[in-house]
Amino acid sequence: MDISRILTISGKAGLYKVVGQTNNGVIVESLIDGKRMPTYSNHQVSALEEISIYGKVEDVPLKDIFKNIYDVEGGKATSVSPKEKGSDLRDYFSDLVPEFDDERVYNSDIKKVISWYNTLLDKGFIEAEPETIAAAEEETLEVAEAKPKPKKAAKKKEATSEEKKTAKPKAKKKVTKKED
Repeated sequence: MDISRILTISGKAGLYKVVGQTNNGVIVESLIDGKRMPTYSNHQVSALEEISIYGKVEDVPLKDIFKNIYDVEGGKATSVSPKEKGSDLRDYFSDLVPEFDDERVYNSDIKKVISWYNTLLDKGFIEAEPETIAAAEEETLEVAEAKPKPKKAAKKKEATSEEKKTAKPKAKKKVTKKED
């Protein structure tokens, strides 16, 4: 799941994908309708990777919440619509993220998280993660051991003093004067 290039822009609905960069801003594409537009430094832009939800002890990154939803829902859209009552949304969210701070997280925040998850899932940005990092590390170690080590290039042999003496010096260019 790579949400590092997904942005939310304050005052604009939906999520945006970074497409390019300009001298004084970023070009983004809407995930909803595919329209492209520039964003400038006066827009309040936040990357989803940097957003977190208030927790009782520490904040919970959005990426972890999306992973929890993906695991609970089995890779499908959420069973709760973002348009349901606040109490239903809070019950659903407390099952997913039991450590979230009930006082500082509003219903609108929960609605955004659920709608963002559904949008990212539809567009293919949320996929199954590798089972464990350890398994991935073991695979890379096995591949590294299986590959033969590349041979080092042979170093050029330095010319000995006798070879230097017998080598012919380079020819000098003749310079001729033109007479007028």
